[in-house]
Amino acid sequence: MTRLISAGRDTVNYPDRGATARRPLPAGYNHLHQRTRIGRGRAVFEAAGTAVTTFHAHRASGVRVRTPGGEGTAVRPGLRAEVGLGLGPLRITAPCQVIWTAYEPTRVGFAYGTLAGHPECGEESFLVEIDADGAVWFTVTAFSRPNRWYTRLAGPVVPLLQHGYARWLGRHLRALASGA
Repeated sequence: MTRLISAGRDTVNYPDRGATARRPLPAGYNHLHQRTRIGRGRAVFEAAGTAVTTFHAHRASGVRVRTPGGEGTAVRPGLRAEVGLGLGPLRITAPCQVIWTAYEPTRVGFAYGTLAGHPECGEESFLVEIDADGAVWFTVTAFSRPNRWYTRLAGPVVPLLQHGYARWLGRHLRALASGA
């Protein structure tokens, strides 16, 4: 069952809350859809789902994630997280809030939305699915647009970096789940 946080309980900095859970994505944003096959079978699905919904996949790919409960905290609607990219003084922090979660027999994942202070405004979902034939897929779906001077200045580089990161995350998730 997909759970969506109710409007008014958060401070996301965009009006299209929950749009990654439905199609089409809203106009006026850059769109991202990256699908990666990560393996086969229920064990791979469960390992990948746990890695995604505890931010372990993000951390394993080199991203710093801070949540109130620390590492291993399972995502839930309303959970706030701070995602950090880069090193030292070049580190960019990006505050987010979990908008929806899916904990279903064939789908596990979540979406977070950007909060005030994030370099972008929009939403990104991370979903692990298992097909009827046992193939396990990881899909990143996002819509975003620049929210800071440096992301506006970077222009088309930001969407290229987002696509690259989605592929990178898929490769790391495949490696994490392959040990299942």
